[in-house]
Amino acid sequence: MSSVDYDLLVPYGWNSTYAADYLPLLGDGLIPARVIRMDRSECDIAAPLPTADYQSRLTAAVVRAQLPRSDSEISGLCTGDWVAIDRARTVRALLPRRTAIVRAAISGQPDARARSAQQVLAANVDTVLVCTAGDGDIDLGRIERLLALAWESGAQPAVVLTKADLAHDIPIEDVGAAAPGVTVLAVSATGGAGMDALHSLLSGTVALIGPSGAGKSTLANALLGARVFATIAVREGDKRGRHTTVHRELRPLPGGGTLIDTPGLRSVGLWDAAEGLGRTFSDVESLSADCRFADCSHETEPGCAVLAAIESGALPRRRLDSYRKLSRENDWLAARTDARLRAERKKVWKDINKSQRRMYKDRGGKQR
Repeated sequence: MSSVDYDLLVPYGWNSTYAADYLPLLGDGLIPARVIRMDRSECDIAAPLPTADYQSRLTAAVVRAQLPRSDSEISGLCTGDWVAIDRARTVRALLPRRTAIVRAAISGQPDARARSAQQVLAANVDTVLVCTAGDGDIDLGRIERLLALAWESGAQPAVVLTKADLAHDIPIEDVGAAAPGVTVLAVSATGGAGMDALHSLLSGTVALIGPSGAGKSTLANALLGARVFATIAVREGDKRGRHTTVHRELRPLPGGGTLIDTPGLRSVGLWDAAEGLGRTFSDVESLSADCRFADCSHETEPGCAVLAAIESGALPRRRLDSYRKLSRENDWLAARTDARLRAERKKVWKDINKSQRRMYKDRGGKQR
């Protein structure tokens, strides 16, 4: 292990924090690595390993690693995870995640048949760039939803309105009102407008999230200084994009730090995002503190500070409607998750009771 040069992982985000997490594994003969792309039972990792095509000692080698079939924790790896591998390039341990962008993967409708599960989009992210195209209709509700996801992850979000060179009038103020406490920038990845300001926001590992057609891959290429990710023009009729990025992939940034490009998100379900909603709608929650009644629903109650702000124009009605919608969705999903866990526990105890009754019955039969 003395021959392993851990400093080679620095371009991929290695620091003293992750080194401390890895310290207990040193005695097991394992090697630290970072997941840069997932592919079913395998993943691409950056690791300080010599390979046949490894020509530089400036950065870690990108190699293929296997996932063990029996470890459910490791089978849930995602891009950005730090792991420990053995000399055979098999992942043996997952280091603690500092942050994680998590969404709900829901099948069905909000009824008894619906199922819910979480999906980790990226791990150990420091900055989340919520991207949307500035040359079309800007969906403020979707921006708020993505911001709730970003805040809940533990990372610092920013809103990036792309394709500024194609837009006639970008509503920066409206977007800013939907993103309190968040930097909002209009940029042109091809023309360069706003890119210097964007570079100043980048810190640590940066993840790009947003719908297809938002220009994420074009922006990623501009930040990387090379055409790394494929791009396809959006359809002219409805400005909808097509999925050009099919994997979440991590690359080192030229000026330091790393970048994760992600596929376009068609649906974004919230997963236990109460804190993220509180940060996203800090203006609504701040006003709520001044309502006459602690349990004010902001509908018809006298002395409601939220309704007063709407009447005065200080708070858009759309903002309150969006807050209610996302809060209801988050509460429903939490209830579904709790119900599923209760059902699973009930099934476990039911199976135990059946086993005990069968055992007592067998014992009784032998005694007779």
